[in-house]
Amino acid sequence: MLAEVPCPEVARGHVLIQTRKSLISAGTERMLLEFGNANWIERARQQPDKVKMVLDKIKTDGLMTTVEAVRSKLDEPLPLGYCNVGEVIAVGEGVEGIEIGDRVASNGPHAEVVSVPVNLCQPVPTGVEDEAAAFTVLGAIALQGVRLAKPTLGERFVVTGLGLLGQLTLQLLRAHGCHVLGIDLDPRKLELARRFGAETVDISAGEDPLAAAAAFTKGRGIDGVIITASTRSNEPVSQGARMCRKRGRIILIGVVGPEISRADFYEKELSFQVSCSYGPGRYDAAYEQKGQDYPFGFVRWTEKRNFEAFLDCLAAGTIDITPLISHRFEIEDAAKAYDVLNGKGPYEGLMLNYANASTLKDGVLTRQVSLGSSTPGQSPASGGKAVLAVIGAGNYAGRKLIPAFVKTPALRRTIVSQRGVTASHFGKKFGFETASSDVGSAIDDPAVNAIVIATRHDSHADLVCKALRAGKHVFVEKPLALTEGELAEIETCYQAQVATGHQRHLMVGFNRRFAPHLVKIKSLLEPVQAPKTMIMTVNAGAIPANHWTQDRTIGGGRIIGEGCHWFDLMRHLVDAPIVGIQARSVGGDHAGGTPEDKATITLSFADGSIGTLHYFANGAKSFPKERLDVFAEGRILQFENFRKVTGYGWPGFRKLSSWSQDRGQDGCVSAFINAVEQGGPSPIPFAELMDVSRAVIEADRLLREKSA
Repeated sequence: MLAEVPCPEVARGHVLIQTRKSLISAGTERMLLEFGNANWIERARQQPDKVKMVLDKIKTDGLMTTVEAVRSKLDEPLPLGYCNVGEVIAVGEGVEGIEIGDRVASNGPHAEVVSVPVNLCQPVPTGVEDEAAAFTVLGAIALQGVRLAKPTLGERFVVTGLGLLGQLTLQLLRAHGCHVLGIDLDPRKLELARRFGAETVDISAGEDPLAAAAAFTKGRGIDGVIITASTRSNEPVSQGARMCRKRGRIILIGVVGPEISRADFYEKELSFQVSCSYGPGRYDAAYEQKGQDYPFGFVRWTEKRNFEAFLDCLAAGTIDITPLISHRFEIEDAAKAYDVLNGKGPYEGLMLNYANASTLKDGVLTRQVSLGSSTPGQSPASGGKAVLAVIGAGNYAGRKLIPAFVKTPALRRTIVSQRGVTASHFGKKFGFETASSDVGSAIDDPAVNAIVIATRHDSHADLVCKALRAGKHVFVEKPLALTEGELAEIETCYQAQVATGHQRHLMVGFNRRFAPHLVKIKSLLEPVQAPKTMIMTVNAGAIPANHWTQDRTIGGGRIIGEGCHWFDLMRHLVDAPIVGIQARSVGGDHAGGTPEDKATITLSFADGSIGTLHYFANGAKSFPKERLDVFAEGRILQFENFRKVTGYGWPGFRKLSSWSQDRGQDGCVSAFINAVEQGGPSPIPFAELMDVSRAVIEADRLLREKSA
């Protein structure tokens, strides 16, 4: 489906590219389309690991919460394509080696304008046509598989699966001086392989691959097999093992069945390796998103250098892509291309052309698109309504935060995301007037009086300050800030707008204090004057150390990024300032992962109360995520995972239970909108926000010092 979305923003370390051509990767994109069109049962069969995760979530969070999460995940848009060539029209901060006007190949999706990290694009040599350059990323995938196979002059290889990836692979093997035997069941693909100098085996005609391989090697066995096919069968691997000589090697570039027979590999001592996409650097956020290159002397062939090598092959005429293109379509007719992909006629490479692209109008990028909402925006002065601009359209915003705002009377003016795709998707889904990738215009829009910030954590403080300076009310997802310096800047901005006499609310998405079960606990504790003891246990679950939330500069780590929820909750229940912090993380050589996300933190409060947070990422998923025990005046309140509160020794109260979870998002958002539209104090006093934010930053500092 074609969709009109805003042009993406050029981020630090990225370049903005106006696309000239893009190649449809038949195998990958057909697989994604088939998955997207499958029903729930078929999808579950394809992803048994995800089914187990769903079942675990049902046990802890309940059926309806889990169904909601799964539906939201399946509803997310997925831009197709990763074989792009175009002209650089903007360069982000920190980019070196690429300039405006350069023609580059990249892994950008099918779109008129794409934003791509610098390490995932490469200048195209003079003399290489756009259509040839569009094969660069696919060529790098083939090249990485060939590198892992380590071919030498005169060796004999089998390539199983002769789609575009297979055809490029066999050409690269031929360039290494190898003899190649291609296996497929499509006569057209076999004819192409013969054109490139390979011998072939036609499975559809009943030809025996094993017999052909024996004849091809004079009975000595194949030196190596590269599998580029996509199938659920295990046969390509088993067949390859039987073809190979002793100590032969098998490289998997494509997708095959998950089972490998030990007997097939044991006697011959065969090696089997899966090739990871374009090469070293793939899926490494430091390399791809931050532009941190690997030292040339230690990692000779990164994914970017594989791009370069393949482009050099094209420039030298070593690789011929001319016969690999069977269809050409204008981007406006992309649906016809996917009709061909879905089986309406034979095909090879399907090339999309962007000659008539309209994203650049009079030299200006289209950063905002109208979504045709029937709910018009209005000025803040008309009727006292809250008029929203939402900045950030990720999973949490689309699944929880925006739906909560939809339930309020607030008007939805614009939604912003860096790449524009999710802004357009959620904007249409939830009735926004416009979708945009321009943060500045959204904040400065005079029709907007409330800014909702749901971006990654490192941008929160800067956006909060910009919104406050613009005279807007602000709702920011936790955390408020990552450093003391950021908190000081926020305090300065907030006090400056207070000094103007125009009250502007600053709210952090500390939703737990608004959850019905915890509202009940707060009401029960209100009359209690004696100090309280609280034990908060969070079965947080493990997150990989390379996840963005664990990155101190982006996510701040899990204590700042998520632990602040429970600092706020305990501060709220006690209703007294935090005066002391002690923190200890799991230590020793066997701690594993990130020690700071397996920690115990104790807060001391001005009224003599204490609260202990056990935040553990090393527990079982089947155990409830959140549990709170409160001890006060000979009585106990026990809260379990937003499903139940039990009172022990509590006069007039025994139990509050519910079938589904309510984590307080709706109540939190409603309180903010009511404050904006009706006036009165902020739902969470500014002093409490600062108290909690400073405490969590200090706790994180103590944990990092002790685990260093």
